[in-house]
Amino acid sequence: MRRQAGLLETVSVIVPADAVAAFESAMADACHAVGIFIDDEAAGTWRVEGVKPQGEHGQLAAGLAMAELATGLSPVLHRQDTDADGWLARVYDGFPEQLVGRRFAVRGTHVAAARQPGRVTLMLDAGLAFGSGEHGSTRGCLRALEAVAHRRPRRILDMGCGSGILAMGAAALLHRRVLAVDIDPWSVAVSRQNARLNRLSLLMMCKLGSGWQAVARGQAFDLVLANILARPLCLMARDLALHLAPGGTAILAGLLDTQLRAVLAAHRRQGLRLECVLGEGKWRTMVLRK
Repeated sequence: MRRQAGLLETVSVIVPADAVAAFESAMADACHAVGIFIDDEAAGTWRVEGVKPQGEHGQLAAGLAMAELATGLSPVLHRQDTDADGWLARVYDGFPEQLVGRRFAVRGTHVAAARQPGRVTLMLDAGLAFGSGEHGSTRGCLRALEAVAHRRPRRILDMGCGSGILAMGAAALLHRRVLAVDIDPWSVAVSRQNARLNRLSLLMMCKLGSGWQAVARGQAFDLVLANILARPLCLMARDLALHLAPGGTAILAGLLDTQLRAVLAAHRRQGLRLECVLGEGKWRTMVLRK
């Protein structure tokens, strides 16, 4: 399944590093693809760029308004008409196989080379173009998953699953069933498609729901993956602690250096302790233990 391309446009904003996550999230719901690029390394500014259908402005405007409210910034929105075929060709060119950590390889369906020996290969349709393993927070989560795999968690949750890449990584690496939850119907649909593509449908249950409200009361998990944003992570800390089994592990990502202290404090108040922090460029991934 794929959104119809039609006439496309590229939209972008220039923001400082600590506002990247909010504006990336704002564009994700309205755009086929979202990318993050260094704009001015000396100034510490980044370009957040998305490709979306022309004329569909309401969802993007609403998302940007929320990002502006959260960050106090009102960056100029740049627009440019984009050729659909040319855009897809550029996506393919810009999405080579990604080797992550020691165990994972993430590749698009357009990559024809033989699979990397000794690695779990996760296949994604580059035309859907998000959660592809290029982003630092995704890579950090996969590395953290690799690091805790020896604990053999049995009950696993991917909260805010997006493309389903983390749920697929856990299912394929650990051979366990994974519950994948997202508030966005499109993300749930894409996760299901990616699960089928990777022959993981029997191990992944993809569910539409609003955060922990989608999880049954009293249900406990040995491993929770949450690659979202700092503010919702803080707000959901109590629910995470309630649903994390004794000795359970939480992998939290989508964080910048400036956000680590607040997110860690929120979870320490709920009895979780920090095991380690992994870095991928500007992005940080926390591993917590109950």
